[in-house]
Amino acid sequence: MGYAIVANKPGGIEVLNKVVLGDLVVGASEVLICHEAIGINFLDIYIRNGAYPWPVDKDLILGSEGAGIIEAVGSDVRGLAVGDRVGYTLANGAYATHRVIDAGYVVKLPNSVNSDLAASIMLKGLTVAYLIHDSYKVKPGDKVLFHAAAGGVGLIAGQWLKAIGATVIGTAGGAQKCALAMSNGYDHVVDYTSTDFEAEVMQLTDGQGVDVAYDSVGNDTMARTITSTKRHGTIIAFGQSSGPYVNFKITDLAKGSYYLSRPTLFHFAADRTWLETASAKLFELVSNGTVKISINQRFPLEDVAKAHEALTGRSTTGCTILTP
Repeated sequence: MGYAIVANKPGGIEVLNKVVLGDLVVGASEVLICHEAIGINFLDIYIRNGAYPWPVDKDLILGSEGAGIIEAVGSDVRGLAVGDRVGYTLANGAYATHRVIDAGYVVKLPNSVNSDLAASIMLKGLTVAYLIHDSYKVKPGDKVLFHAAAGGVGLIAGQWLKAIGATVIGTAGGAQKCALAMSNGYDHVVDYTSTDFEAEVMQLTDGQGVDVAYDSVGNDTMARTITSTKRHGTIIAFGQSSGPYVNFKITDLAKGSYYLSRPTLFHFAADRTWLETASAKLFELVSNGTVKISINQRFPLEDVAKAHEALTGRSTTGCTILTP
């Protein structure tokens, strides 16, 4: 019927292999999607290399967001039909030409959101939604620090936060990435390759620190992220692109009576009401131009190993998609 890219076991890109899919049969509460576009994210790499738990012993189909057309629906599915254009985000299973998925994770796409766009924003855009509205509710006037400002999540966050009325400080590596972030809502962007971002943040906030700091980098940044946050401020850790921050102690929070959270998108997306509401808001923002999405890299699905190398090599900006 089609093919998938699987990781035979946790490891490097050498564990990725193409396998032929057998016949796919939908259960009562499931739909069959023919993918038109698939998103790619650091989450996929964390799972591939074993940093995050595996749900199976071997031959795991990676991929955490996708979009396409429904080809079959289960007998108990309501509100979705064959031919509907849909998108979703779920921890694994997207690196395939077709997939069977529980209909509870699937949302219909408006005409203004094509499949390439949906595959670029279901995980990244909904991540921003839970970060800035649920993990910490950003208010107009809040001072915000957001690492990896030129990445897929970072570019959406900068624009969405600016629309709220926050003052947004980003970090990125190199002049080109800093310029890209500045053109996507950030008030200030610090080049972490040449500048101490903590010192710069404290200068920009008159020595007070930010109200909330969002850190998806981990080991390279977290210690200074904590001390870049104001007293009684909030730190949201949501990734570890430089590796896990292993030196954290609970007493670190006593330095500023900080609040610390490590939220996960899929705990939010499992709530159907949240998923529908957050998706509708996201689609509205990208449709009316408040949030503009840059799809800056495209790879054939069969070249997913090259896409992983590009992402880990920090040579990408914006969103990256795979095309079956």
